[in-house]
This record gives sequence, structure tokens and C-alpha cells, in this order.
Amino acid sequence: MAETELDAFADVLDGPVYVVTVAASGERSGCLVGFAPQCSIRPPRFVVWLSKLNHTFRVARAASHLAVHVLDHGEGPLAELFGGETGDSVDKFARVDWRPSADGSPLLAGARAWFAGRIETRVDAGDHVGFVLAPTEVCPPVRPAPALLRYRDVKEIDPGHPA
Repeated sequence: MAETELDAFADVLDGPVYVVTVAASGERSGCLVGFAPQCSIRPPRFVVWLSKLNHTFRVARAASHLAVHVLDHGEGPLAELFGGETGDSVDKFARVDWRPSADGSPLLAGARAWFAGRIETRVDAGDHVGFVLAPTEVCPPVRPAPALLRYRDVKEIDPGHPA
């Protein structure tokens, strides 16, 4: 199947995007992620797919937990920072308000909702690795949900790393 055919299919879906953050071995990292669904109800599990070329992936290899953040539609600048810059050369956390979760994962103040999850397993799928997460700490949204930031809102961001 040609990439353009799959792109057209993905455009129809226009799923939400997330910012994934991690801390391990004295490093912090985070990136914008478009591949991240819930993958089990009982037990609750969520999978986040990280590119092997990404700084966040390299930090996550040594991590026990990741944090996943949902952004409101108006949080384009936060998406631009985490999607358009690379942790190889920029300290993204110096530019945003954040605090550590119970496990030390960075939690972004600008997120609508977030959860931290223990990495249960890693699944190699070619150029990406899936990190299957078991929720350990959850901050659900407390205000009515506006439109979420979606793929169509961020597809023009030049990535900090090739995918």
C-alpha cells in the first residue's frame, strides 16, 4: 500500500495527539505523539508508540514510567515545542511549567488531563516501539471538554527528528 493511501485513511480519522514525557538516568525528555490508543479495558492499558530516532525514545529505554498528556485545541504552542524541537539540543522543560509525578515523570501544567503509567512491556514494530502502560496516577479533566488538539492541527509542524 502506498504511503499516500494510508495518509488519506489517517486524515479521515484525525485522532488526538498527546505529549509524552519521561525522566530516567538524570535526563528529562518529551515529544508529541500521534500513535497512542487505549489497548485494554481489563486491566486498563494504554500504548504509546515512540520513534526510535527520537530523544524521548532514548530516555524511555531506561525508564520505568511515562506520562501522557492530552492538550486542548488552543495549546498549539505547547505542541509546537514538544513536536518541533528535539531534546538533543533544547531543554523543553526550561520553557514550560511542570512538576514531577510520584514516579518522577514530568507533568505539564498546560495539559487538559494526564496520566502516568508504569511501563509493562515494550513492543518493537519497526521504526517505532510501543510502550504498554499501566496507569499509576491519573489527573482527569476538571472543566468541560472543548475541542482537543488533533492531528490536523499539528501536521504542519516540522519534526525535531525524522520519524
